[in-house]
Amino acid sequence: MRKNLTISAACLINNQGEILLVRKRGTTKFMQPGGKPETGETALQTIIREIREELGIDFTAEQLHFDGEWTGPAANEADTLIHASLYSARYDGALTPLAELEELLWIDPQQALERDDLAPLLRDHVLPLAIARAKA
Repeated sequence: MRKNLTISAACLINNQGEILLVRKRGTTKFMQPGGKPETGETALQTIIREIREELGIDFTAEQLHFDGEWTGPAANEADTLIHASLYSARYDGALTPLAELEELLWIDPQQALERDDLAPLLRDHVLPLAIARAKA
């Protein structure tokens, strides 16, 4: 039986135009920071909390731009669909992986598309959006 998950995810871009990718402990796919809501949280509240927990960054609601929603296959859970609310922000500073994160990677969005270890949300939606914005 197919499982459904709701998540919030963040597309963070630095001053060099690179996107932040993260890999959670025990997984093989890179994705955006983010995660599942706690009881009663909105999508925006979820991403603010998740960014703080995973990266130690305190964003305000005004610093995050809502980029829309996406539904597709989960990266690390078989037979699971995710419904993702996507937000974006600029960030340029040192980061250390916290919580369940094992690895961080800043990479040019076009170069990222050449990798074979990307979550579907990242590959099919986030990177094309980041590339289109960079060209605009």
